[in-house]
Amino acid sequence: EVRNISRDERHLMTTNSPTVLLVEDECLVCCEIAEDLRRAGFIVHETASAEDAIEYAQSGHRIDVVFTDIDLKGRLTGWDVAERIRAIYPDVRIVYASGHAIERSRCVADSRFFDKPYNCADVVKACRRKD
Repeated sequence: EVRNISRDERHLMTTNSPTVLLVEDECLVCCEIAEDLRRAGFIVHETASAEDAIEYAQSGHRIDVVFTDIDLKGRLTGWDVAERIRAIYPDVRIVYASGHAIERSRCVADSRFFDKPYNCADVVKACRRKD
């Protein structure tokens, strides 16, 4: 489910703050990284499924970075999220995470991958756009 945007977040959207679409179905993991990203100045939109993330992207919302878990509840995965959102937003930065051994050859071009448990500070750095 897509979380509604607060008035404070709408205000931030008018600034140059980068926007992260966070796709994570584990609530505690999601809350921790979302808080770290917000403290680092990102606007964060949280979704718990690939389907919700793709729907959010298709609705035309600003997305600078997608940070997605690979193994999600539902029929689609983080791989699907990255591929479909990259088709909509070719320049979006993709950052993956997984707690399982995975085949990294499916990563989209110019993406980053983190094994869980990851260091939140490293993820925040990976989400920053290179100038």
